[in-house]
Amino acid sequence: MPGIRRARKADCKTLTAIAVRSEAYWGYDSGYMEKFTSVYKVTEDFIGHNPAFVIEENEEIIGFYGVLIGPGEISLEYLYIEPESIGKGYGKLLWNHMVNTCNKLGIKELTILSGPQVKDFYVKMGALPAGEVRSLVVKDRKIPRFLFSPEK
Repeated sequence: MPGIRRARKADCKTLTAIAVRSEAYWGYDSGYMEKFTSVYKVTEDFIGHNPAFVIEENEEIIGFYGVLIGPGEISLEYLYIEPESIGKGYGKLLWNHMVNTCNKLGIKELTILSGPQVKDFYVKMGALPAGEVRSLVVKDRKIPRFLFSPEK
């Protein structure tokens, strides 16, 4: 049975590796993945200052999420699952935990930026499409943007 716990600063390298493997699952080339790794590196500072949680099974981290509480906007910065565990319900478990965490913190709205491959997941979870934004990884690429109200 999987368990969810708060991420620890010592988890940052493991979480970055999971994010990279999870993103690479979608078939991106090495140039994209190199840029992705630098942009979406999970830092001790992020874990120390934002809600970040991992899901474990048999004492192994198989996924995580992190909510960035920034000035003017709160966003789901990370939600990644190990590739061999994608499609097995772990993302939904993390999502439900994230919703409960947001409710406890009084978060009324969350912005989500996603790759096109996972946009259906976010819509299924109740996020509403809110246009597109410029990718931080590929200069002229647009990616989906969503808004989600946890208290619904």
